[in-house]
Amino acid sequence: MAGGGFVDSGNAGRAEQYEYRITPYFIFASFVAALGGSLFGYDLGISGGVTSMDDFLKDFFPHIYRRKQEHLHETNYCKYDDQILTLFTSSLYYAALVSTFGASYVTRTKGRRASILVGSTSFFIGGVINAAAKNIFMLILGRVFLGFGIGFGNQAVPLYLSEMAPAKIRGAVNQLFQLTTCLGILVANFINYGTAHIHPWGWRLSVGLATLPASLMFVGGLFLPETPNSLVEQGRLEEGRKVLEKVRGTMNVDAEFADLVDASEQARAIKHPFRNLLKRKNRPQLILGALCIPAFQQLTGNNSILFYAPVFFQSLGFSNNASLYSSTITNGALVIAALISMSFVDKFGRRAFYIEAGIEMFFEMVAVGITLGIYFGKGSEIPKGISAFLVVCLCLFVLAYGRSWGPLGWLVPSELFPLETRSAGQSIVVCVNMIFTALIAQCFLAALCHLKFGIFLLFAGLIFVMTSTIFFLLPETMQVPIEEVILLWRSHWFWKRYVTEEDAKGFQRKNQEA
Repeated sequence: MAGGGFVDSGNAGRAEQYEYRITPYFIFASFVAALGGSLFGYDLGISGGVTSMDDFLKDFFPHIYRRKQEHLHETNYCKYDDQILTLFTSSLYYAALVSTFGASYVTRTKGRRASILVGSTSFFIGGVINAAAKNIFMLILGRVFLGFGIGFGNQAVPLYLSEMAPAKIRGAVNQLFQLTTCLGILVANFINYGTAHIHPWGWRLSVGLATLPASLMFVGGLFLPETPNSLVEQGRLEEGRKVLEKVRGTMNVDAEFADLVDASEQARAIKHPFRNLLKRKNRPQLILGALCIPAFQQLTGNNSILFYAPVFFQSLGFSNNASLYSSTITNGALVIAALISMSFVDKFGRRAFYIEAGIEMFFEMVAVGITLGIYFGKGSEIPKGISAFLVVCLCLFVLAYGRSWGPLGWLVPSELFPLETRSAGQSIVVCVNMIFTALIAQCFLAALCHLKFGIFLLFAGLIFVMTSTIFFLLPETMQVPIEEVILLWRSHWFWKRYVTEEDAKGFQRKNQEA
């Protein structure tokens, strides 16, 4: 099979002996941790709306405000092209990129819960600074603190959810992160829609309300249990077993706990986890999980639309209110998509969602690019029917992304790394994700100005290449225990040349001895 096969990991390991039931304790821990996604989502939704508000532009970017007024009812690719304005958005992701290495150390040595608390605190501080900003320096400083918060949160939350979840429902539980991200975006759009009518300080309310999800995450985080994986990794075996029993709702956790202890012993033998990622046997998860998948998530072009949806729709000739309304529709589609993904990803698998959505997104980007090439950029308003067609195409694109490349960009990497390299691997995942997020945020408006409709055809070409890569190189990880993913690499048509029979047998011997 081109995409790599399945392996009966239950027979190879102890997965068939795992027992669990859904408990209130598990539900509470999962939903509180998933609030980390709302920080990321709120910022994605707020930043684009704020940068299109006249009061914000008057205070910090008066030259863009004047340019906007001169071309108020015109279609103009370059209306918002300004590198300092885009730095307002992208500076957060540069900060998140830097903070992810510190987050890796905290997550590994102090636990996932500690990173969640640090992230929420930093995000709160950033929201306060942005709301009180008097100059561009304060704006960027606030964005840096927000970025630190997102770096820590995005490092810890996907790991926390994957480690707390039973293998059979890990996909749905992990995607709570994506669901809260989407809800954060949608709520931010409604807030922008309301604050746009509050003059002249409505934009300050938009950015200041970032303190609300941060506060909820911090207070909830005080009551979160640490994951059994992290407790075992820290040598707190008795405490780790108690948490595992409580979160699984059963005393019969011998098999799963034994796997955690085995993985922890291997992890403690690794003194340099980042260096260990470079070993030949870890090549599959390094290339696919740490580098390709997080980069692919951003290169689809979806976050460009989310960052600048109000700005983009205004460039198309929509009024300010209509542009916020249209972006709210697209973000509503994102929430629906997240619910679809949560419902079916553990039934149909990760590969099916990736490939089906990739094909759909390719044709939708081509349709948007060709339509803009024919009708847009001539200085006159786009016909209403064509504008509606573009909104529909973008909604369908977001719907496809939101059930596949968006949530799976966090879920799949969190499933691929063994405990010995998990915090280091997740650190690289967040790092690569933030590099490409920042680059896309910084370059999209300039690329829209210079490439015009060609930017959407470029995204279509990238989607084709990325979907092909997933088809040929990603094995199915659905319902495979995280500690047994090494057996997938060994059975894969391509990756088996890197993961030797001895690597797989070493894992099986440890299970048989236990």
